[in-house]
Amino acid sequence: MKQKKKFSPKELILTAGPSVSEKEVRYVTDAVKHGWNNHYRDYIEKFESAFAKYIGVKYALSLSSGTAALHLAAIGCDIGPGDEVIVPEITFVASANVVKYVGATPVFVDIESDTWCMDPVSLRKAITKKTKAIMPVHIYGHPANMIEINKIAKEFKLKVIEDACPSIGAEVNGKKTGALSDVGCFSFQGAKAVVTGEGGMLVTDDRYIYEKARDYGNHAKDHTKAMWHTDIGYMYRMTNMQAAFGLAQIERVGTMVEKKRKIFSWYKEFLDGVHGITLNTEKPWAKNEYWMSSIVLDKSVRITRDDMMVELKKRNIDTRPFFYPISMLPMYSSVKVNNPVAYYVGPHGINLPSGHNLTREQVRYVSLAVKELIRK
Repeated sequence: MKQKKKFSPKELILTAGPSVSEKEVRYVTDAVKHGWNNHYRDYIEKFESAFAKYIGVKYALSLSSGTAALHLAAIGCDIGPGDEVIVPEITFVASANVVKYVGATPVFVDIESDTWCMDPVSLRKAITKKTKAIMPVHIYGHPANMIEINKIAKEFKLKVIEDACPSIGAEVNGKKTGALSDVGCFSFQGAKAVVTGEGGMLVTDDRYIYEKARDYGNHAKDHTKAMWHTDIGYMYRMTNMQAAFGLAQIERVGTMVEKKRKIFSWYKEFLDGVHGITLNTEKPWAKNEYWMSSIVLDKSVRITRDDMMVELKKRNIDTRPFFYPISMLPMYSSVKVNNPVAYYVGPHGINLPSGHNLTREQVRYVSLAVKELIRK
């Protein structure tokens, strides 16, 4: 009997990669040919409407990036100089930067060891008289504990800005992320589960937040007087062509989220129970979108995180490190913190290949390589 040839990738197995169908090509082509003059907002309006319906909110505002959405959310919540906003240590730096954009101060709190999201216990300890808002992040696709976070926010009368950028399709008790707070923000950067190349979306049920974000994202343009501007605003609009791509993506989002979950199920099949690593979790109240299938190396593992990434690259496996704790970064390093979980997880976490087009065979190959390196 002929033995099956061992799988060996001919090119790098990438960490991320979008799902693109003929629908995206068709919509974008139509926007290129016909989306001008009186039709320059056709796909923008369709995309915003479809997105709001999917998330389950009244308003959706398409923007140039997830960072733009977070910035406008802070503006919409009237955050400014003298205010503090509580942010988890493990997140993309934009979460903290937008707080600085509006003149406020980010306060960094620890994360849970299993979800890698904001720890409600650490959050409560960080609240002061200056605290204006909480910014939980649904890191790598698992939602933060919004049940406890919203209880705390209500107790102290604080705004909640969801950084839902990495979590489209994730849920808490059946309700989608982005719809669990005063305002939610998504990213459509090219590595996300839903992409527009670059782009973002702000979602809310609050008309005041929506209108203020809309106006400041369009150079604070007066809607009643042509060429009149009421304040210093920002150019954060999304283009019609990007929105055309996004509309096709959101019409296919169910299939794409399930593929992300399928990819993680393969990793779990091959890596679950392997000594020395911790995989993504999924709490009973949560639906994890598994934007990134990830591992955290235990203290018992001899190989370092960075050395493992180098060795995986030699095997044609692309990876990326977890976000470092933000207070480790030079512009925030003067802040005194005591967030031991984040300070361990950040430097020991690896995002494995998680792109939409991965095959089971590729995931098996990656998993075998991880196991081999851990056992050395």
